[in-house]
Amino acid sequence: MAAAGEDRLRAIVISASMAALGLVLPVAFHAVGLGSEFLPMLLPLLLNGFLVPLRWAALTGLAVPLLSAAVTGMPPLYPPVAVVLSAEAAAVGTVAATVYGRRRRLWLALLAAIAAGRMTAVLLTWVLARVFLLPARTASLAILIQGLPGVALQVAVVPLVVRSLSKRGGVLFSDER
Repeated sequence: MAAAGEDRLRAIVISASMAALGLVLPVAFHAVGLGSEFLPMLLPLLLNGFLVPLRWAALTGLAVPLLSAAVTGMPPLYPPVAVVLSAEAAAVGTVAATVYGRRRRLWLALLAAIAAGRMTAVLLTWVLARVFLLPARTASLAILIQGLPGVALQVAVVPLVVRSLSKRGGVLFSDER
């Protein structure tokens, strides 16, 4: 029973750390003019999917963009960028945790998570653009293209971090996905 308690505590600490990074990285990126193109909030939330069980990854991803919107005003709640980012972050965390937990294939999990996140953002943007009587095709294409530098950053950084932690016998969960 102590091991389950230790695993839960580890998941809480890791998720809280990734949430803190998810709040701080966007501020740092915007401060140096790199802005939202690099998807700085998604980077730690995607990584969290490789480090904690599914429910922690999903809930952290869902909560952080909304918390950031409430605390910092970014991403904005209107237009509903925070809602789109919240759904995307929940998707990347959920898919990464699910695929990596079952297969232990880093690249498969990473690419599946990124694809699921981007599809979620595009589809939700399409729906919201239609609701707000905006050109849905243009809005969806714009959000897809705008995030390409962020996708490249995720592909470059996440495997390095996950492999580094794995080599150290680190914090990766082996069960309770």
